[in-house]
Parts: sequence; C-alpha cells; structure tokens
Amino acid sequence: MNFAKGLYQRFSSLLHELTKFGTIGAIAFVVDTGLYNVFLALGMGPLTSKVAATVISATFAYLGNRFWTFRHREQSGLGREYFLFFLLNGIALLFGLLTIGFTKYTLHLHDLLSLNIANFIGVGLGTLFRYWSYKKWVFLEATEPIPTELPGVKQDR
Repeated sequence: MNFAKGLYQRFSSLLHELTKFGTIGAIAFVVDTGLYNVFLALGMGPLTSKVAATVISATFAYLGNRFWTFRHREQSGLGREYFLFFLLNGIALLFGLLTIGFTKYTLHLHDLLSLNIANFIGVGLGTLFRYWSYKKWVFLEATEPIPTELPGVKQDR
C-alpha cells in the first residue's frame, strides 16, 4: 500500500495533467469528428473537411489547454503560444491528412467508415505528437512558483 501511495505522490502531477489533457482532447475529438462528418455530408472533400474541422477543434483545444490543463505553467504570451500551438497542430494535421489521403487516393476506399477509421488513426498519431510538443514548446514549465492566493489579499483568520 505504501508503494502505491508513493507512486501516486510521485506521479500525481503528471497524472492530473494527463487527465486534463485527455479530457480536453476527448472533447476536441468529438468536435473534430462531428464537424468532419458534417462537412463530408455537406459535400466538401475529405481533406478540406479535415482541415476545416481541425481549425475549429484546435481553437477549442488551445483555450482548454491554456486555461485549464496547463494553467500552472508559465505564460509566454498569448500571441507566441497561439502561433506555436497552431503551427504544431498544423504538423499534427499532416498525420490526419496523410492517413485520409492514403485511404481515399491510394486504397480507393471512399466509404464513410473507411474515412472515419483513417481520421481516427490520424488523430491518434497527432495526439501523441501534440502532447509531447505542447509541453516542450508551447506551455513551458513555470520558472517561479505560481502563488496560491492573490498578492496583497489578506485572509481572515
């Protein structure tokens, strides 16, 4: 029991961060997949649908990750973070575009199920890249401890 408690204490920060990242990611996945299918139903091509759905879901993911998942990390400027976030999402989008493009244009599978499986695989690969890259370049470790209370505010005792 002490071993499990020690492991939890050692990795609790990472576990909480991964849980929050996963929650935001799951919601963004639902937004992305839902919009991808809506855009396909509206007659947009699969690659155009993927790009449009990703831009919208990535905007949601940025806000969720900045203000919830990684709020304890240093803020290096909204413009810098937003630019890097979308640059890295653009790279992660390539995983989705490659899997969808391969499925449609190489395997000649045009049905909705095949395109959604390709999308799912691309999102999975992109998610691994995004988690690693966000921590490394976008949401940096805090250089100073973040205060737990507002400066200058006295608590009643």
